[in-house]
Amino acid sequence: MASKMNTLNRTTVVQEAALAAVARRIAPRPERIVQFGEGNFLRAFADWMIDEANEKKHFDGSVVVVQPIRRGLAAAINAQDGLYTLIARGVEEGKVVESRRVITSVRRALDPYTQWADLVALFQAPDTRFAISNTTEAGIAYLAEPMVPGVCPETFPAKVAALLYQRFLAFQGNPGRGLIFLPCELIDRNGDNLLKTVLHHADAWGLPSAFIMWVKEANHFLNTLVDRIVPGYPHAEAAKIEGELGYADQLLVTGEHFHLWVIEGPKALEAELPLAKAGLNVIWTSDLSPYRTRKVRVLNGAHSGSSLAAYVAGVDTVRDMMDDPVLGAFVRRLVFDEILPLVKLPEAEKQAYAASVMERFRNPFVRHELMSISLNSVSKWKVRVLPSLLDAQAATGEVPPLLSFSLAALICFYRATLAKDGSYKGDRRGKAYAVRDDAPVLEFFAKAWAGVRVSRDWTALATEVLGRADFWGRDLNEVPGLTEAVASSLTRIRVRGMRRAVAAVLANTTDSRELSTADAN
Repeated sequence: MASKMNTLNRTTVVQEAALAAVARRIAPRPERIVQFGEGNFLRAFADWMIDEANEKKHFDGSVVVVQPIRRGLAAAINAQDGLYTLIARGVEEGKVVESRRVITSVRRALDPYTQWADLVALFQAPDTRFAISNTTEAGIAYLAEPMVPGVCPETFPAKVAALLYQRFLAFQGNPGRGLIFLPCELIDRNGDNLLKTVLHHADAWGLPSAFIMWVKEANHFLNTLVDRIVPGYPHAEAAKIEGELGYADQLLVTGEHFHLWVIEGPKALEAELPLAKAGLNVIWTSDLSPYRTRKVRVLNGAHSGSSLAAYVAGVDTVRDMMDDPVLGAFVRRLVFDEILPLVKLPEAEKQAYAASVMERFRNPFVRHELMSISLNSVSKWKVRVLPSLLDAQAATGEVPPLLSFSLAALICFYRATLAKDGSYKGDRRGKAYAVRDDAPVLEFFAKAWAGVRVSRDWTALATEVLGRADFWGRDLNEVPGLTEAVASSLTRIRVRGMRRAVAAVLANTTDSRELSTADAN
């Protein structure tokens, strides 16, 4: 059916009477926002918010999306003239809430690797004021690379440094022409870290001190926190939804109804992006740390601390995980027994938030694939789970069993081999799955697992993985008892299988037969 439909674009909107309301919202607006990242999250979060603010006349601006890597969605976005449909669904206070909206805030998309000059021109334009980004937790990191005139740098911070230099030159260092950066990457102090990395590039490239001062003083790199579960494209029901909509939409995206954007910055800047006035849950604050700790450790920590074990155990979605009696119990105990006690917030507040997260995980309208959560799990686990584990060990002198088990589950999930197409594939009950992370991470785990296939020495494997300070920020073998706990969990998983190993850690039982070096898989 979908192949016979018109594809969503500006022509379709004009021609279809059912889309007349959408046509009225499409207007020429100044390109005020540059967005690094064209993925599901920003399209269901920031771009949706800007669209709402435009419609309610609290803002007047469009977004230019920048494809952050060489393979991306720029061509697909341009084919639909920046238009796509967001379906937000959930349960609030026991009532089903659903909305369907064609987002009109995205004007166009650029592939900087083939359109670098166009991106430079955008950064030299007087209307440009904001830069939003979401390049994953690993995106804001320094990687040495040269600045070559006319050539797009590879990494996100290097792109920003080069582009800001072009803006500095175009406006001759005018302090009134700085930009407001709103990074959405889920790392602590994301704005501060982006600024630090940009300055690192500027220094390495020998750029003028006047430019460095302009970056620091004329631009605002704000720390932010984002919160919305966005499963993305609804593969299982896309044809049905398109039939109901009456058009084909290759960029269709689904997300939960809940949303929160916390921005740490001067209140004076809020007037330039008054999203809260549009009725959106956007908070400007002088300190976002309490919000970040709550969200990253509870919601994201629950995701990254349980999803890999659940996937290997045989389930595919967050809701399936929550409905499973063993895996659901693991998630709840992980959150309420091991994560919440170390979150420094009022007890009633954090308990209520955790309960709401459990409800959101069971949202019947959101098919959140565990494999989508698995992307770049090493950096995610470091940011989302490790702080809770370290705090718990420091507070009690004991290694928290469920949090440490989650690291063993990660190691098992990353048991992958190099396929002919250059990807890394794991095996779940005879079926291959893609393990997606940075190449050095995948290469390391493939080599580590190749070695242990002969030795069956799970302590050696745990020691090798925990010793990668470049992965975890420190040598985790130095955490008392952690190496032994991870090795013990690895043994259980390899002997009994993931599901029975999860059940065993929940029951806090140890079977001496598990401690043999046999391998059940």
